[in-house]
Amino acid sequence: MGIGGTTSASCSDEGNMPPYYGTFQGVANFYPPQPSSSHNSYQGYTLLPVYAVLEGHPIRERRLPCCGLGLGWCLFILGFFLGGIPWYFGTFLLLCTRVDYREKPGLIACTIVSLIIVIAITLGSSHRHFVWWT
Repeated sequence: MGIGGTTSASCSDEGNMPPYYGTFQGVANFYPPQPSSSHNSYQGYTLLPVYAVLEGHPIRERRLPCCGLGLGWCLFILGFFLGGIPWYFGTFLLLCTRVDYREKPGLIACTIVSLIIVIAITLGSSHRHFVWWT
């Protein structure tokens, strides 16, 4: 018994216990950071200071032409029925005009298909036994 009726643990008592080897035991002199109560936290959610939150009316964008598909996808689909001519028109629109960002995927598809067709025609016409009427 120690002073005041308490038992004191000696170094020999601690030596009898096996050491604790856990995955998340931490470091004895490192304390976890305290949660900050800054102005960026609101009911448990932390707001990122990178994004600006604008209040007011939402911005409405105009509807895309061609039943909401956009001109690019409309030209892409029509190119299969009209012999590829709309694909070249879509490539011209992509390279020479300023278009809406929602139109660009369809125009890029037109550009890729028109380049593939040009390469296929070039390689096919360079064959020695190429005859148009057969």
